[in-house]
Amino acid sequence: MRRRAALLAGLLAGRPGGAAHAAGRTVLVRLGDSLRDAVARAHDGDTVELEAGTHRAQTAVVTQRQLVLRGVGGRAVLQADGAQVEGKALVVVRGGQVRIEQVEFRGARVPDGNGAGIRFERGALTLRHCAFFDNEMGLLSSNADDGELVIEDCEFGQAPHHDGLLHHLLYVGRLRSLRLSGCRFTGGWRGHLVKSRAARNMILCNQLVDGEDGQASYEVDLPNGGVAWVVGNVMVQGPRAQNLTLLAYGAEGMLHADSALYVAHNSFVNLAEAPAPFVRLWPERQPAGLAPGLHNNLAFGAAVDGSWGARSDGNVWRELADLDTTMLPRVQPKAGARGLPNVDAATVARGVALAPAWQIALPYGMQPLATPARWRPGAIQN
Repeated sequence: MRRRAALLAGLLAGRPGGAAHAAGRTVLVRLGDSLRDAVARAHDGDTVELEAGTHRAQTAVVTQRQLVLRGVGGRAVLQADGAQVEGKALVVVRGGQVRIEQVEFRGARVPDGNGAGIRFERGALTLRHCAFFDNEMGLLSSNADDGELVIEDCEFGQAPHHDGLLHHLLYVGRLRSLRLSGCRFTGGWRGHLVKSRAARNMILCNQLVDGEDGQASYEVDLPNGGVAWVVGNVMVQGPRAQNLTLLAYGAEGMLHADSALYVAHNSFVNLAEAPAPFVRLWPERQPAGLAPGLHNNLAFGAAVDGSWGARSDGNVWRELADLDTTMLPRVQPKAGARGLPNVDAATVARGVALAPAWQIALPYGMQPLATPARWRPGAIQN
């Protein structure tokens, strides 16, 4: 864990959320107790612990400068059962340094159709080992330009099917930074699995696997650019996808002057029959001269074209027939199919190594990756 913390600490300037919390009291919320009252009683630096099990119709607003909210004895489930706070979410965070661990958010609904498990409005929020299922929005953030969001080893899924609405599993507004690592996304519907307008985005070793029944649009959407490092992820677009692009960058025009995209050692799979752009940019909406750096990525399935574009090296494309679909989300050729070539080690972009030191773990999370003797394209090295 020390190795992982050291690696992640330098990925984005101004480490969010991960600062140590001052020692404080512990407030225990048993099944049937009021979470709202417990959080309201908590002082800066306190820890609110939720007993494992299902807490029904419980909501809260976090305004403390420093607070930990966590499940104990197992995962604590906040089941909406029609409850919500401020017409927004099950939990609204507009505090300072807030950490939430081992809590599941389920079934959020509000009148405007944007009911979130968490509405993050202000401060620095860190999530670890949390889950978001069957919410109109898994997590929805504001556009606070000093906001910082860290999400580690979490699950997102089961987007509801509501005509006329777009249910993103994760929707990040114009925050200062997002760091997303070791997470699993599946079961989208019309909305994107991940959408972020943040100025800095580190997207590392996640599984974005929509599944046979998933009907998401993009697996990752970065509509306003920003500096983005997309490294070591597995992105699998299902056969019923609503939009064939897997990774979209700049679709709505650039809001960040120093925008840059670095995509390395990802595995892309298009299970749909129609050709897909694995990485798509909109040059007409971007400043002249902006070109992504795409290095050592692996793709299976029908493609719009066989080229990865400018500043591209080590990228490999294969027919879907060559993929061992029984091994997903591990993306590798089937026995007897043409093997993968060796590639040169990826370089460094703005101080971030594009050769991953981690790879996905199952069912989610990350595991350390020893530097291989020979690098292969894609997210899986061993």
